[in-house]
Order: sequence, then C-alpha cells, then structure tokens
Amino acid sequence: MNNLYTETLNLLQTLIATPSLSGEEDQTATLLADFIRQKGHTPQRKDNNVWVKSRNFDTKKPTILLNSHHDTVKPNVSWTKNPYQPTIEDGKLFGLGSNDAGASLVCLLAAFLHLEPTEQPYNLVYVASAEEENSGHKNVASVLGELGEIAVGIVGEPTQMQAAIAEKGLLVLDCTAYGKAGHAARNEGVNAIYKALQDIQWLQNYEFPKISEVLGKVKMTVTQIEAGSQHNVVPDRCKFVVDIRVTECYTNEEVFEIVQKNLQSEAVPRSFRLNSSGISLSHPLVQRCLSLGMSYYGSPTLSDQAVMPFTTLKLGVGDSARSHTADEFVYLHEIEQGIQRYIEVLDGLVLEK
Repeated sequence: MNNLYTETLNLLQTLIATPSLSGEEDQTATLLADFIRQKGHTPQRKDNNVWVKSRNFDTKKPTILLNSHHDTVKPNVSWTKNPYQPTIEDGKLFGLGSNDAGASLVCLLAAFLHLEPTEQPYNLVYVASAEEENSGHKNVASVLGELGEIAVGIVGEPTQMQAAIAEKGLLVLDCTAYGKAGHAARNEGVNAIYKALQDIQWLQNYEFPKISEVLGKVKMTVTQIEAGSQHNVVPDRCKFVVDIRVTECYTNEEVFEIVQKNLQSEAVPRSFRLNSSGISLSHPLVQRCLSLGMSYYGSPTLSDQAVMPFTTLKLGVGDSARSHTADEFVYLHEIEQGIQRYIEVLDGLVLEK
C-alpha cells in the first residue's frame, strides 16, 4: 500500500505541474493515458477524456464507473504560491486542482489499479474526464456511450470522504424586463429597471412548497444585472441572470414553468440538462459506506453526476470549501485515507445487475 500511495502522490504532483484549464486538458489527458499504459492497461481516449476497463471484463457482471475530472478552473488573482508548482508544507500539498478534483482523480485510479487484478463480483471502468468545470459538451457525457451499461457510478469530488447521496441540479435563466425609453427629467417612458425589481423581489421571496429531506429548499439567486445607457435616459430594458439550484423534488422544466408564470420579464433557460441526482440509502454502495462509519448528506454543488443517466454517488477526497480558492490544497493524509477508503468501499461489493 505504501508504494501505491507514493505513486499516487507523485502522479498528482505531476498533474498539478501540468496546466489543464477546462477545454485545454490535452497535456494531462496524454499524461494520464501514458501512466495507465505503463501499468499494463490499454487506455481509450476521446478528445481529452481517458478511460480504461477491467481486462477481464465480463458482460454477465454489473459495471461500476469510477470517475473524476482532470480539468481545473483558472487560478484567481489571490494566489500567493505558484498554482502550477506542487508544494508540500505542513502536511499539505498545495497546487491548482489538488483538491478539486485531482486527489479524487488519482485515488480512484489507485483503487482501480489495486482492485482490477482481483476477482470481484463486478467490472470496473475508470474515466478521467474533461470539461467538468465549464460544463462543456466534450465532458464525460460525450463518452458514456462508449462504456456500456453502468450499474452505479462513483463521482470523485471533494466530500471529505463522506457519502453525498444527492446533489442539487442547476437551472440558469437569462431574463429581460422590457420598458419604454424616455427622458429622465420628465414623467415619460416606462423604467425597465423598476419592472425587473418587482420580478427580482418575487425571486428573492418565493419558496417552492416541496422541500427535500436531504437537499432542503430550491434556492434562487439573481447573480447578474445590466441596464441603462446613460444617466438621463429611462432604460427600455433590463437584463438579469438567475441561478436556480433545484432539488430532486422538481425537474428543471417544472421549476421553469413555475417561475415563468410569475415573472413579467421574459425568461430564457440556458439548458434543462443539469438536473438533480441522488441514490437511495438502501443501495448496497451507500450501505457499504455507512458500514464503514461514513456519514451522508446532500450536496449543494453541481458535478458531472448531473449528466449521468444512471445511479451515482458523490464521494471524494478533500473539502469542497477549498475548491476554487487561492492556495488550494489537500492534506497528504487525506490522499492516503482516500485510497484506502475507496478500496474498502469497493472490495467485494455485491450489486444486482
């Protein structure tokens, strides 16, 4: 196990040192494919998604997907360290993507390499995916058709190795309130900002009646607003953006229908594809996690679970609170624990096909 940890840590350091912004992950995709090949496996690749299946793949067995992403966000201006220089200090590994989601990415690969040669009641397929951070169309969804039927997936995102049994979906609306231009000095025109404010107040105060036991309430937040051309002209339009985090109690289409009925403004959804996802507490994968002393919760953040049309569990190394922050880091002991925990969760797990 010590050798597995050392190899895993070295791989993560190499990944950190290799820039992999969303849509620009070519180098890390090559790096991962080469590493898998060196381990005696034959990786597959489409765009910047890399995957590998169990060598003794048996179609009579159910298949477990192990997935995490190797792309990162752009480093923000508050970094005090070089984001592309992996640095170990005080038991922490600093570097862009170390926590989100490099640690989960390499620990899942370590678990795959450890378990794949052993006799298990399932097949394994490991996918290192691209374009998660920008919800791009060359992300994991673009390769799911190559993988065959998946019984259940583990999505590696920082959850402190606790079981995130549900996550909120995302619906983004581009809204426009329309008025009529006029001179600000006279009582003329219809101010589009005032019309937008009425809608924004409704969005702020409205509460959807169905509340999830795990995820809580649907949350709506106005995050951007734009209006006006100059100080003395009554604006004839006001644009604003609404970020809606949807629970499993509603589909994105149902939420949009409710919002649309209550707004004066025109509302245009960017996509309906990022729905909420979840897994039953009675599922064997969740039961194995609970038997190992893990807790469970609902995650407010979005992941590639949203584009997977099968049962998934979010479970990963690190802490979501560190994601997208300056001087991002993961504890070394979290990496070591992550490898061990993934193996404990998976080893001998029995699923129904």
